[in-house]
Amino acid sequence: MHSFGRFLSILDSVDSTNNYAMQKVHARLAKHGDAWLALQQTQGKGQRSKHWITEPGQNITISFVTEPDFLRPDNSFHLIAAVALGIYDFFKHYAGAETRIKWPNDIYWRDRKTVGILIENVIRDKKWLYAVIGVGININQTDFGAFNATSLLCITGKKYDVTTLAKELCGFLDKRYELLKSSAEAILLDYQNALYKLNEKVIFKKENITFEAEVLGITNDGSLIVNAGEKMLLTWGSVEWVIEK
Repeated sequence: MHSFGRFLSILDSVDSTNNYAMQKVHARLAKHGDAWLALQQTQGKGQRSKHWITEPGQNITISFVTEPDFLRPDNSFHLIAAVALGIYDFFKHYAGAETRIKWPNDIYWRDRKTVGILIENVIRDKKWLYAVIGVGININQTDFGAFNATSLLCITGKKYDVTTLAKELCGFLDKRYELLKSSAEAILLDYQNALYKLNEKVIFKKENITFEAEVLGITNDGSLIVNAGEKMLLTWGSVEWVIEK
């Protein structure tokens, strides 16, 4: 039995699965592997306070509770990489080889976003007690408005049962989490090999300045290594990708 999704609860509607899971954590009603799948999420959370917009019942909106006490908090990127890889494995299984991980933790198919990930942590006395992993995966949605996104339905032409796929996702995540316990180095290597635009030149934006750089890889702490005439390290949140729609 998978540890991820060992207890999977399906919610008809919730503001945010991450909020719901975090409430369970603080009430001491959650254990490692517990998960909540929402059929409707009214205020989904994304990176940097962005909202995740999803049509009711069409996509996977799920949060998992983990207890990554085998990792130091300053190695948080190792968990991010393992989670991204698990979801990458899942999406690639259905969508094929054009699936990539856009640093730090989005999943892209070609040049369109398919998955968003948000990890929120509970750290006490320098010990990593819990991580709540929120995942939004575009499955059957076809209209994304102005957002540069796509879904499994758009890619494959097939409609999917969201609950069935959510259960399958648990297995993919579990495999990567177990690998993380034994070899963070293997996780980081696989993550780097799956990077979106690896060894290609892309445009980044920092504040109001855009610049071109070649994506070379990542460091142990998750900084992106690029070459913009000289090697540079880009940290999370310091730059934006400029992607043509």
